[in-house]
Amino acid sequence: MAPLSLQSTHRMVSGYEIPVVGFGVYQTPPDITEKVTLKALGTGYRHVDSAKYYANEAECVEAIRKSGIDRSKIFYTTKIPVTHMSYEKAKEAIEASLADAAGIGYIDLVLLHAPYGGKEGRLGAWRALVEAQKTHKIRSIGVSNYGIHHLNELEEYINSGVGGQISVCQYEIHPWCAREDIVDWLKKRNVVVEAYSPLVQATRMKEPVLQSLVKKHNKTPAQILIRWSLQKGYVPLPKSVTDSRIIENTQVFDFELSEEDMNSLKTGQHAPVCWDPARDSRL
Repeated sequence: MAPLSLQSTHRMVSGYEIPVVGFGVYQTPPDITEKVTLKALGTGYRHVDSAKYYANEAECVEAIRKSGIDRSKIFYTTKIPVTHMSYEKAKEAIEASLADAAGIGYIDLVLLHAPYGGKEGRLGAWRALVEAQKTHKIRSIGVSNYGIHHLNELEEYINSGVGGQISVCQYEIHPWCAREDIVDWLKKRNVVVEAYSPLVQATRMKEPVLQSLVKKHNKTPAQILIRWSLQKGYVPLPKSVTDSRIIENTQVFDFELSEEDMNSLKTGQHAPVCWDPARDSRL
């Protein structure tokens, strides 16, 4: 694969570029979000992944504004919460997020956070996204936590005339939750795959297979997992509120996992550490 750096990007179907690593702020308290996001941007991150549900959008925006980095060099994501999965409510959420983002002018990516709201709600929320994108205040759109049946439903709706393009899909993805069926669907359509909880919320750091790679490459378990995600072609979204780990999570471009290493991380398990709406048969 071509050499990567923290500033490397993937081109989305929308035509815009998305940096290959993002800084996640899920469960980061609002009172420290600005500080840690500024640290991440100072370390070299150019991609911040927030959500309305996280209640720290304004703090992320303020960090981007204060960073002194050219706005065009930073990629900012937010998400429409599951409480707003209908046309009218999604419009409300979009307007609220845009108000929080007023200091930086536009939002690079807005995702539907999960496939709640029933079919009518999901499709209505997508229509609201498509309309918002046409104003250019939102550059790219996509979804998160959608199962294949949800993706098929959305693709049919898009093709029926409502339009829009799925630029990005975001999921919990790591060696113990690989979601290869969903990834296959997305890659066939050139959709960028983002991986949240790429570090498995530190619950797998002592796994023998991971520890063997730690010894082989003289890297931390977190660095091995981020590198795995990058070599799969995903955009990992590691999070940390600790300065040393924010830096550590960027030091993944000076080594490469071999094919044997990558194969050793094929666990065959489906063991998410977060919610799993993609496999929720009720949705």
